Amino acid sequence: MRARNLAIFSAAALAGVIAGSAVGPKPASAVARELIELQRDVTSILQGQKDLSTQMTQDHTVMKTLVEQSGDTVGKLNATMSGLQKSVQDVQANSGARLDTMSTQVQGLSDNLEEIKSRLGKLNQQLVDLQNTVQSLDAKISSGGSTAPSGGSPTPTGMASQPAGASSLPPSSSGAGASPVGPAPSADTLYSNGLRDITSGKYDLARQEFQDYLKYYGTTDLAANAQFYLGEAAYSQKNYEQAVTEYDKVLANYPKSFKLAPAHLRKGLSLIELGQKTAGVRELREVIKRYPKTDEDRRARAKLNELGVSVTAAASTR
Repeated sequence: MRARNLAIFSAAALAGVIAGSAVGPKPASAVARELIELQRDVTSILQGQKDLSTQMTQDHTVMKTLVEQSGDTVGKLNATMSGLQKSVQDVQANSGARLDTMSTQVQGLSDNLEEIKSRLGKLNQQLVDLQNTVQSLDAKISSGGSTAPSGGSPTPTGMASQPAGASSLPPSSSGAGASPVGPAPSADTLYSNGLRDITSGKYDLARQEFQDYLKYYGTTDLAANAQFYLGEAAYSQKNYEQAVTEYDKVLANYPKSFKLAPAHLRKGLSLIELGQKTAGVRELREVIKRYPKTDEDRRARAKLNELGVSVTAAASTR
């Protein structure tokens, strides 16, 4: 634009010179010199316009290159951000699975401790019973030795009489008879093996062991725990429908079990995994309502926050 104005101005100046020469006569040499200078100025202006145009073209090319590079950089940044977002999502998913596994393992260890305490109590009782039995046998042996006849006349062979005041012990033993061996392993063996296998990830084997435990020892104190771990095995294998069924058995059949809170929590998480969000949220709110300030309460609140659901809002119907 500037070069164009200069060209117009030069043309106007040339016209003014020509007009001036027409008004006032000048020497031919002076006119020719002015024309040459004017032509030189016009040539210089045109060259400047050409250089400016070339510079503008180069600047435009550079700007275009910079814009393209910026676009490529933005594209790479977007791809990097997408990758980071996916990595974060994967880490969150893996963290959730690890927390579930760790929770199962911690519960298993806790039950192991309870079982060890129970076994120690049983062993202590067995030691007391054994000591009592030994003392009873010692007393009977001492009693038999002190009442044996002494200084009496020998009894003739074939006679059934015995000295007066003498007491005799029957030859048969008075110890308790041994209990018959059952077809199934002991309750302690089945339960311990089941805990060991579920904490080490052998879910199919653990399921069979806990099912056997419930089959043979379904009325013992640890039956509720065995039923709960059947749900845990199914949950760990992502068989959420089966897990809900097993947790429901804990809630229905063992109302005094200390596994009620984790059974409610796991049932709620299983329902959410099955797409039954409303029912799952109801179970989690039940945990918060019935078991405040527990680990299950904390985990239920965290899951509701993750879902964007209010903890205190009334649960909707199924």
